[in-house]
Amino acid sequence: MAVFTEVQADDAAELMRCLGLGELTALRGIEGGIENTNYFATTDRGEYVLTLFERLTPAQLPYYLGLMKHLAERGMPVPEPAARGAEGGPLFDAESPDRACPLLQTIAGKPAAVVRKLQGRSELAPTADHCSALGDLLAQLHLAGRDYGQVQPNLRGLPWWNETVPVVLPHVDDAQAALLRSELAYQNHVAESSAYAALPRGPVHADLFRDNAMFAHDGKGGTLPVVTGVFDFYFAGTDTWLFDLAVCLNDWAIDLPTGRADPARSRALLDAYQARRPLGAAERELLPAMLRAGALRFWISRLWDFHLPREASMLKPHDPTHFERVLRERVRAPQVPALQAEPVAETLGA
Repeated sequence: MAVFTEVQADDAAELMRCLGLGELTALRGIEGGIENTNYFATTDRGEYVLTLFERLTPAQLPYYLGLMKHLAERGMPVPEPAARGAEGGPLFDAESPDRACPLLQTIAGKPAAVVRKLQGRSELAPTADHCSALGDLLAQLHLAGRDYGQVQPNLRGLPWWNETVPVVLPHVDDAQAALLRSELAYQNHVAESSAYAALPRGPVHADLFRDNAMFAHDGKGGTLPVVTGVFDFYFAGTDTWLFDLAVCLNDWAIDLPTGRADPARSRALLDAYQARRPLGAAERELLPAMLRAGALRFWISRLWDFHLPREASMLKPHDPTHFERVLRERVRAPQVPALQAEPVAETLGA
């Protein structure tokens, strides 16, 4: 989240009125993130988030907005986009996506969406209890998305890695370049395997980091955290559920200074996920490879954002060396101790 495009208060006020969300009382740019322009928009009816899409096109956006609406309608704690015009109309039309998607808005010349601000707060130092709650919700998201009708590839998947590594190689040292090349070759090899072809697939968040989830306590006198919201679905796509799980493990269950996996948090996240959606044989076999894939993906993107930044009034690129450390640790220690126990019986399937 950053501000690449300045939005005038009058324009935002008109958009909120058109969406039936009330009269604008405050508009504030959100600092952080690197992809889209984001504002908190407060009206006399509530608090909302206005997002302007800086890279995604009107043809691509109905997938993301439709997925959020699909999950919200199934009871998932995700931000449901506000719609204009006739409710119940088509959410996607490849020939005229802007006219056919009532969830897609336009402001300051950019495609945009408005969602209600989620309640709770992010936990940037998660415990095993936070990881357990997150693992359970991730499995619920995967299962709830199985019947989503649209398919769109993960735009930051393997083809993008193959295109982007040559672009960032001039900006790294010899040891880093060697690791990027060798890991990219390994991931291309994995992607050609029969085990990879057997992995279950569906809509994935693909960016469910600590700052993209909100928590509160269970409200029953206890202290266990409950996930109250998951947001920023704009890296979502159709991919393997295992990759999505690996991305979460590489953030929620990692010691940030060293990049090493935290066994207790890893086990909590995996156990909770498998209690709702047990991993199949191919997934158990390839989890170490997907953990490496998740680290590679974010190392590449952070190198790209750091060395080839776009201009923005509020922009702080992430440190690329963090995911270099995570990748080196995943290569050095490929075992996943949390998978050594017997798997839960596969009663739910994929």
